Amino acid sequence: MPVFALTTGQLEAWVAQGFFPFVRIGACLMVAPLFGARFVPTRTRIILAVAITALVVPLIPAPAVAPFSAQGFVVVFQQLLIGVALGFALQVVFDALALAGQLLANSMGLSFAFNVDPLRGSSTPALGQLYVILATLMFLALGGHTAIIEVLVSGLHVLPVGTSGFGREGLWALILWGGQLFAGAIAVALPGVTALLIVNLAFGVVSRAAPSLNLFAVGFPVSLVVGLLVVLAGIGPMLSSFTTLLSQGFEFVRSLHVAGP
Repeated sequence: MPVFALTTGQLEAWVAQGFFPFVRIGACLMVAPLFGARFVPTRTRIILAVAITALVVPLIPAPAVAPFSAQGFVVVFQQLLIGVALGFALQVVFDALALAGQLLANSMGLSFAFNVDPLRGSSTPALGQLYVILATLMFLALGGHTAIIEVLVSGLHVLPVGTSGFGREGLWALILWGGQLFAGAIAVALPGVTALLIVNLAFGVVSRAAPSLNLFAVGFPVSLVVGLLVVLAGIGPMLSSFTTLLSQGFEFVRSLHVAGP
C-alpha cells in the first residue's frame, strides 16, 4: 500500500503559494470601498479573502520564496503594502464625495448637521453621507465590487508575488493620486458653492442697501432653500462625476501594477 509522504520543502511551497496572495487580497479587502466598511464583519472579509485565494492559487505561478525566512517576511510586507495601496486608491473616490458634501454643507449652513457614517463609524456631515450612500448604490449598480476582485486577480498576474513591490515610480504615483481627494471634491462641489456664493453676495448688497434688515433671520432660510435646490439639481451631475472618478480610479489601480519593477 503506497504511503503518501510530504517533505518540508513541499509544505513550505504550498504555504507560500497560498499565504502570500491571501495577504495581498485580505489587505485590500480590509480598506477597499464597501468591503472595508464598519458594518462588514472582519470574519466575513477573511472568509471572502480565503475563497478568492482558493480560486486564484491554481492560476498563478508559485513564488520561489521560503515563507519562514527573512525574504519571506519582506514578501509579506510588500503584499500588505500592495493590497492597502489598491484599496486606498479606490477609497479616495468615496472620500472625495464626502468632502464635497462637507463643502456644500458649510456653504448652505448645514455644517452643524452630523450623522454617524455607517461605512467608517465616524461622524460626517449629513450631506456628505447622502452623497456617499448614493455613490455606494451607484458603485453596486455598476458592478464595482466585482471589478475590485477582477483587479486583484489580474494584478497577481501582472505584478506577481515577489520581494519587489511597486517601485519608486509606483509609490510616487500613489502619493500624487491622493490629490484626487481634493480635485474630485472641488469638481463636485464647485457649481453648488458658486451658486451659494452668488446668494451670499446678493445678501451682502442688500445689507448695504437696507442696514436695518435682519440678515440672520432672512438670509439663513434662503441660503438653506437655495442649497437644497442646488443639491437636488446636482444629484445627476454628481453621479456622473463619481462615475468618471471611479473609472479613473480603476485605471490608476491597473497602472500601479504596470508601474512595478
